[in-house]
Amino acid sequence: MLNALTIDVEEYFHPAEVQRYIPMKQWALLPSRLEQQIEEVLDLLERHSVTATFFILGCVADRTPAVVRRIVRAGHEVGCHSYAHQVIYELTPAQFRDDTLRAIEAIENAGGIRPRLYRAPSYSITGQSLWALNILAECGFELDSSIVPVEHDRYGVPGFGRYPRSLATASGPLLEIPVATVEIAKGRVIPVGGGAYLRLLPYRYTAAGIRRVNERERRPVCIYFHPWEIDSEQPHLTSGLISGMRTYLGLSSMKKKLHRLLTEFQFSTMTTVFGNGKQSAAEVLTMKAAVVGATF
Repeated sequence: MLNALTIDVEEYFHPAEVQRYIPMKQWALLPSRLEQQIEEVLDLLERHSVTATFFILGCVADRTPAVVRRIVRAGHEVGCHSYAHQVIYELTPAQFRDDTLRAIEAIENAGGIRPRLYRAPSYSITGQSLWALNILAECGFELDSSIVPVEHDRYGVPGFGRYPRSLATASGPLLEIPVATVEIAKGRVIPVGGGAYLRLLPYRYTAAGIRRVNERERRPVCIYFHPWEIDSEQPHLTSGLISGMRTYLGLSSMKKKLHRLLTEFQFSTMTTVFGNGKQSAAEVLTMKAAVVGATF
């Protein structure tokens, strides 16, 4: 079964755990490592003949536009990951709209493509920021991948539903694609979508989760990772034990795990696997629905 592979394009100083120690005003002082990381990611994908979806930060597009152009030239799909990697539930609707429009402009200027896919920083569309979905549709996005149907200390909308669905917002339909999860008991859902779970846990955790959804549920999944997660030589900027483990543990083995993942499973872009807000694939629930009975 064909699954979706996504890469969240951000620098090593952008993750939420790192921002506790390195504020935004210091970002310009730190050296970029992204071009080298992206080349390694693109080489890995080329070796496995995989086309993926890259969710790009607007500030990355402004600072290193060559990275965006390189991704586009390689034939990959481009989405938006916000401008400044600020969690949405800490922004006002006006601030979120401004951040989103700024990101769209930066990505389009750098790569010549206006993004129609969105992923929130740290999956921060939660129960308190569902209003953001309407703004995304208003800004022209057709597909979003920002909601994780799990309980977590920083993100998650428990009970949202594990499969893609078309959401009816006041500004039009928006196809929501949750990252991969597995229901291990009635009502108990765990994430298996890659990223830190692939990096921190044994490879078989993610692989077993993908196989379970592909084979038992006959559904494709969405997997993600970050370019900095394959860079074991990046500066360590956090000082807390938990934040340090979340950010840096498993960096040295991540590339090997990704190689195995791309060998054992088939991947492509999000729109290839799931379609888009206008026309979805057979696996997608095309009903217009609201989350937990709400209208956005």
